[in-house]
Amino acid sequence: MKRIAVIGDGGWGTALALVLNRNGHDVHVWGPFSEYIDHIIDRGENIKFLPGIALPPGIKWTSDRDTAVKKADVIVFAVPSRYYSSVIESFARFISPSSLLLSVAKGLDKDTHRRMTETAGSILGRDMVAALSGPSHAEEVARGVPSAVVIASADHEQAEQLQTIFTDSLFRVYTSNDVIGVELGGAMKNIVAIAAGVSDGIGFGDNTKAALMTRGLAEMTRLGVALGAHPATFSGLSGIGDLVVTCTSTLSRNRTVGERLGRGEKIEDILKSMEQVAEGVWNCGNARALAGDVNVEVPITDEVYAVVHEGKNPHEAVEALLSRDPKPERY
Repeated sequence: MKRIAVIGDGGWGTALALVLNRNGHDVHVWGPFSEYIDHIIDRGENIKFLPGIALPPGIKWTSDRDTAVKKADVIVFAVPSRYYSSVIESFARFISPSSLLLSVAKGLDKDTHRRMTETAGSILGRDMVAALSGPSHAEEVARGVPSAVVIASADHEQAEQLQTIFTDSLFRVYTSNDVIGVELGGAMKNIVAIAAGVSDGIGFGDNTKAALMTRGLAEMTRLGVALGAHPATFSGLSGIGDLVVTCTSTLSRNRTVGERLGRGEKIEDILKSMEQVAEGVWNCGNARALAGDVNVEVPITDEVYAVVHEGKNPHEAVEALLSRDPKPERY
């Protein structure tokens, strides 16, 4: 049994806490608001972020940072990318150098455009921060729907340790040494999912969505390789696997945001009506900036950014993509 701290009381953090508790570990979940943590304890349910799922009494809940990570063998960072750096900074003095660190957030830092493991490592002065990603809706993981993900670390032994801690008969974990590719796939697929949702909202068909998904995969692979990732990673769970589930599922918040944009709703109204985060909304700008830094074209990301943050008409965005100069498929 390991003592594990999950930093973040959202749907994904809660779902992973359930997996870890099911595997017999001593799990402590931290959330930023003490009143809401008390509400979770009283109700035995995370009504805001994971409604309908009973929480076993074995999971401990706290809003105290020191209590959350004290003597933790593993610390899981499950914080939305927009708040990631500030939350980790607030934990820095409480985290033991001996704790294994795992990031499960899917995004890029809003100021530096760095990946989440880079951000955590820089703040905490740690070289080895692992990443978990893959096709894994929190709602399904929490209900025990069979799922498979990948944990990436430059330290193979660390990846295997975390694999053992998380794996059971319902949650299968693979390992990888390609942290860049695994993280970038998780960040970029949310942007492509917004584009796929826009296509659905406008009323286009399966052909259009398949084209967006395929060219979105090419886009994330192109950027990933430029940053040092292995191209084969994007054919795996954290690439095409996560892309498929996020672009096609009704549970996908990013696809839903895109669908509502395609129907003519304003982004401000959409976000006001949502309790949980749609990472692609914030990360399309971050990914666009990162691509610019390495001189890589990301046309789908550019158009998603224009629709979300510049008010571009979704029909005009589609026209812009279709009117680009023809080129070989590999580019």
